[in-house]
Amino acid sequence: MPLHVRFPRALASLGLAFLFSSLLSGADTPPATSAGAVPPVDANVENTVVKIFTTMRLPDFGKPWTKQAPRDATGSGVVIEGKRILTNAHLALYASQVQVQANQSGDKLSATVEFVAPGIDLAVLKLDDESFFDTHKPLPRAAKLPTVKDAVLVYGFPTGGTSLSITKGIVSRVEFTAYGYPTSGLRVQIDAAINPGNSGGPALVADQMVGLAFSRLGGGDNIGYIIPVEEIELFLKDIKDGHYDGKPAMFDELQTLENPALRTFLRLDKTTEGIVVREPASSEASYPLKPWDLITKIGDTPVDVQGMINAGDRLRVRFAYLVQQIATDGKVPLTVVRAGKELKIELPVAPSRPRLIGDLEGGYPPYFICGPLVFSTATAQMLSGFNNGPLLAALSAISNPLITRRGDSPAFEGEELVVISSPLFPHKLAKGYSSPVARVLKTVNDAPVKNLAQLVALLRDSKDEFLTFEFDQHGGETLVFPRQAMIDSTEEILTDNGVRSQASPELLAVWNQKPAK
Repeated sequence: MPLHVRFPRALASLGLAFLFSSLLSGADTPPATSAGAVPPVDANVENTVVKIFTTMRLPDFGKPWTKQAPRDATGSGVVIEGKRILTNAHLALYASQVQVQANQSGDKLSATVEFVAPGIDLAVLKLDDESFFDTHKPLPRAAKLPTVKDAVLVYGFPTGGTSLSITKGIVSRVEFTAYGYPTSGLRVQIDAAINPGNSGGPALVADQMVGLAFSRLGGGDNIGYIIPVEEIELFLKDIKDGHYDGKPAMFDELQTLENPALRTFLRLDKTTEGIVVREPASSEASYPLKPWDLITKIGDTPVDVQGMINAGDRLRVRFAYLVQQIATDGKVPLTVVRAGKELKIELPVAPSRPRLIGDLEGGYPPYFICGPLVFSTATAQMLSGFNNGPLLAALSAISNPLITRRGDSPAFEGEELVVISSPLFPHKLAKGYSSPVARVLKTVNDAPVKNLAQLVALLRDSKDEFLTFEFDQHGGETLVFPRQAMIDSTEEILTDNGVRSQASPELLAVWNQKPAK
């Protein structure tokens, strides 16, 4: 599901919409929801839609000490309550400059990104000059989700012109599906034309906003998607305390109960329905779900053999949809069948789970330079750039942890994969060595490398004559450097290559600490 805004493909490669898990999805209409909509206003719709100009400085994973060259992007937004503008996260993330232009206006007003939620692709902007909102009132939001066949209008500033564009279509379906990992949510499919630049523009049914345009299906005809009001309301409710926490979710591995042999194996009668727990999210004894548990209800709603729920006329969506509706204090009530007995449990849910290869969440990669070597941390965004078959096959063939441990949780608190992110800087110390890019560091002088900060401390405290770097893979070289010469060469290498700092601030602080005694 590619992001469709008019902006470089590099941003999509940052993983803002990568789907590491496949979720079952519904094909019909969700129930009406209370959206806490803004009261109707007299201002017409066109007056609420704005064009957004951003200049982005994306991370450069091959040169983590710097950023990519500035790149311009354009999209759309809509005025909401609180003197704010709602748009898509992929317009706001890594934006070093944001400007807003009203319809039929030549002025561009400076704005700042107040909140950004990459997982659900929503963001809120604040204008430096709030007098803009004296004449541009919020657009009313619908109190319920649209239904299939509803006529929908999409407003925005897509490619092909500079004035406001309005396209018309119908609602094709509403489903619960994956957005950006690990976030899932409701998504509305429409057949109105959505093109680059439409991102962040409102979709309306009967003069009320029912969603925000955010993507289109690449290669498909007239298949576009909007983020519905229910997801927008959850996001706006989340940020009321001044912080975005994210949506609660389950991370247990499940499988359907469709196979007759599986039903017999679990000693279930023909009337019992639910979805099977294959692997719980935690193996701790206190965790309420166990292998082979059958989840039969979420709250009071029955779950069928495909893990779907029915909650209204022609409604069928994945049961996990209700997590965001009924979770309280980080827990959701489930009914399970275990060894033939029905149990009521409270399952802990959270917006995310610890991952060995984590997400930058809008930040820039940490790095440390020592001699000709550049060390960084493996991130989901870095891996999303490894999108060609031959490279993936090569990394897999040598059992590189970037591939073999891609979906793992940390084996211990603080574990990171430390990688060589860049080619060797040109220097006589590097003579004869091949490029170690994408190698994961295993040991330094036989000491296991646990994370990047610990590596910096190891190098800082070493008194050995040589530094020996061994990598976690089959084959390849072990790199050996004279320790003092490697340290002494660093400043010269930084100067020759125009690198302003040896390390990112948090790692430079570690390097400058006094060695441990």
